[in-house]
Amino acid sequence: MTSTYPVIIFCFKRLDHLKQTIECLKENYLAPETDLYIFSDAARYHEEYQEVDNVRKYLRSVTGFKSVTIKEAPKNKGLAKSIISGVTEVLNLHDAAIVLEDDLLTSKNFLNFMNQSLVHYQNNLKVFSVAGYTFPIRTTDDFQYDNYFTLRGSSWGWGTWKNRWETVDWDVSDWKEFSNDKAAQREFNRMGSDLSGMLAKQMEGKISSWAIRWCYHQFKTSTYTVFPTVSKIQNIGFGSAATHTSAVMQSRFATVLDTSGKTNFSFNDKVTLQPDIIKQFINRYSVLTRLKYKAMGYIFK
Repeated sequence: MTSTYPVIIFCFKRLDHLKQTIECLKENYLAPETDLYIFSDAARYHEEYQEVDNVRKYLRSVTGFKSVTIKEAPKNKGLAKSIISGVTEVLNLHDAAIVLEDDLLTSKNFLNFMNQSLVHYQNNLKVFSVAGYTFPIRTTDDFQYDNYFTLRGSSWGWGTWKNRWETVDWDVSDWKEFSNDKAAQREFNRMGSDLSGMLAKQMEGKISSWAIRWCYHQFKTSTYTVFPTVSKIQNIGFGSAATHTSAVMQSRFATVLDTSGKTNFSFNDKVTLQPDIIKQFINRYSVLTRLKYKAMGYIFK
């Protein structure tokens, strides 16, 4: 049984962010034992060629891992297609993988938490994925575990297994039935008021998101995501250069990175929702919270 699963990084044209992501990952305790795959997407138009070329030149200098494999797309795929095809390619070679995008800082024990989670829950099919990011979560004094569960996945530093990934219906073949089922939409929105709306935008071609389809499949299968009680990820990709985030989100998703140096974690085998924790989680996705931070964005423009 492997002790370290491969890491996949998806990048495009943001060299400064990518450097921070990789340099931070290199500081992980398990980096020297980890195979790294990097998928570099191509430019969309002429003005981006130089930025993409600079990224690719830098990638050829990356060291500090057990191995480094670089995949350069000849034509632009976009993030959703890049992730779906890239993760599939790596999982054809490995039983599980850990995935990052080019704007995520990791704690030194990120790989420890991810690998131990993937090993611990590999045979529990109630668990669909592992997340490295979490909101700041308050736990009770008698809470003895380093993880909690939700029914919603996370796209900010995550991992999954081949036998879960290959079951996903990326076409959302039951979309017509779901779009007419208000009760099902309300149930989907239990893990965040934004979910059904995002899926509708995806299916109407207004956005291109692999993650909302991933979350929908998890909802359909009633499976769980493992989250750390202290975040192993910080997102630095907010602002004008970001493709899928905005500065308004930064404060809503701000978190504290784990600096404990802890390398062995205690996992809860009772895969269920903890009411006091899940209430805090869902609150960050509530209509009122989303409106609050949207209003703050207008105020501070």
